[in-house]
Amino acid sequence: MKFFEEKRKEVMGHIEKFMLEKMDEYLKPIDTIWQPSDFLPDASRDTFFSEIKEMQESARGLSYDLVAVLIGDTITEEALPTYESWLTMVEGVSDNEEGGWMKWTRHWTAEENRHGDLLNKYLYLSGRVNMRAMEVSTQYLIADGFDIGTGHDPYRNFIYTSFQELATNVSHRRVASQAKKDGDTLLSKMCGVIAGDEARHAKAYKYFIEKIFEVDPNEAMLAFEDMMRKKIVMPAHFLREIGLKIGQTFGHFTDAAERLGIYTAIDYVDILKELIEDWHIESVIDLKEDGEKARDYIMNLPNRLIRVAERMKNPMLEYKFSWIYG
Repeated sequence: MKFFEEKRKEVMGHIEKFMLEKMDEYLKPIDTIWQPSDFLPDASRDTFFSEIKEMQESARGLSYDLVAVLIGDTITEEALPTYESWLTMVEGVSDNEEGGWMKWTRHWTAEENRHGDLLNKYLYLSGRVNMRAMEVSTQYLIADGFDIGTGHDPYRNFIYTSFQELATNVSHRRVASQAKKDGDTLLSKMCGVIAGDEARHAKAYKYFIEKIFEVDPNEAMLAFEDMMRKKIVMPAHFLREIGLKIGQTFGHFTDAAERLGIYTAIDYVDILKELIEDWHIESVIDLKEDGEKARDYIMNLPNRLIRVAERMKNPMLEYKFSWIYG
């Protein structure tokens, strides 16, 4: 176990310099990147109340499922303290408070923090949402923590974040598209810029794993296989509402996303295919016997998952969220 940890730390030290070289490409300058106030009514202006009325009028056109997905996405974004504390526990990250990986973690967190901030304000002003019920769910999600099956292993963690950032990009991008169809152009713009951030972050984590495959291909392959056998669970998999047990709301949230086509079982497979292609899994060399078996499992997995997805029925609308009025 000690050797395992030391090897991981050695690899993290090796790829740190590559991360620092690319950091300005994957994270934008704080002074110039968008901020939530760029999209929201300015309370100091005489037009503030009329702009809010316009916002609320547009929000009325959003479907029930879309509001539910948007709230679930917002709560997921607002559970950021959990994700930051989890990343700081990864082997090789917190060894040096002023080191490159802690710098990455702080700056990534700072960018992500804007997402929940913006969406929370939008939902508060929309008039569609029982904010207290939503806030309780957010506090629960942070307090309950989460277990994504990665432990402190950087390989598994970066595989997870690569997948998860791609998934959130899909979700926010699709919400943006649906909001535009429903007549809410402001929400569409908001979710569009958030999706752009997630796409950049996904590129970063995919790049980190690409560099790991270069120096420790067998262990990287085993980590990829392990994460896919466990299945990639979303950060909100413990989502609940007042009076419910851990995770009881998550299934209803994912049902709403499936019904609208915001994030589906097919999307899960498409993301897996993208990672297989981007990490050149088929042509990775220097694998041992267990690594070759792991590759075989990964390469055959998309077709197996597609067959499962095709048999799944579209879930019916049957649940009323405490978060939504009316």
